[in-house]
Amino acid sequence: MSEQAADPNTWFDGRSRAMFVHAHPDDETICTGGTLAALAEAGLEPLLVTLTRGEQGEVTPGPLQALAGTHGLAVVRQNELKTALGMLGVERHTFLGVEPARAEGLPPTIYEDSGMAWGSDGRATAAPEASRDALTSAPAVEALNDLLAAAYLAGAQAIVSYDDGGGYGHPDHRFAHRLSRAVAQALELPFWEIVPDADETGESYDVSPWFERKVAALRAHGTQLTVDGEEIVHVGGQREPIRRVERFRRLS
Repeated sequence: MSEQAADPNTWFDGRSRAMFVHAHPDDETICTGGTLAALAEAGLEPLLVTLTRGEQGEVTPGPLQALAGTHGLAVVRQNELKTALGMLGVERHTFLGVEPARAEGLPPTIYEDSGMAWGSDGRATAAPEASRDALTSAPAVEALNDLLAAAYLAGAQAIVSYDDGGGYGHPDHRFAHRLSRAVAQALELPFWEIVPDADETGESYDVSPWFERKVAALRAHGTQLTVDGEEIVHVGGQREPIRRVERFRRLS
């Protein structure tokens, strides 16, 4: 895998206005926070579309845990995301289902977190039940037209999202991949998927100059994770290093 110097003007084949599609608040920072910060600082106007508000997410132990399963969790996670994007310097953000990520003529809607369960293989799988308002329960063509509107109105020149396995398998991540690829194909835009650390194909971007911004943005997502040194500690106690190199692969 070739590693590119810290010059974001050369990333994504030099295309400005990349549209990043993420499933829940915090995904944008964990997977692509350094890249977003770099592009924003370079004046390349990245756009972030968040598909849900993470309503079904678990909550870190402590005083915030009472929010689990309540309407208040969505509100708090929206505020956390706003703070995180401020740390990253990202100004262009929208939730799917509201302008400018809503098909013309339709009233605003909320796509809810579909939830998940852990499979025997250690990967996420679909939850036993998803609400009728869940992202994966919604008519796919409606969500597709919403994301298509967002990309078109933003003048997107590239689209970035998860791989076909959704990273660790969350159904909303897998849905985001299918949706994003379809929009990229419809608008004849190149599509980059986020590559797991273990994969040695594609391209990698050194985000070390923006590492502190990424860490600050991660700290903003207090309902979902904690930061311990240079590691993320997830709700279940799983640890992962905070990436100084973020990896992508162009598929089209």
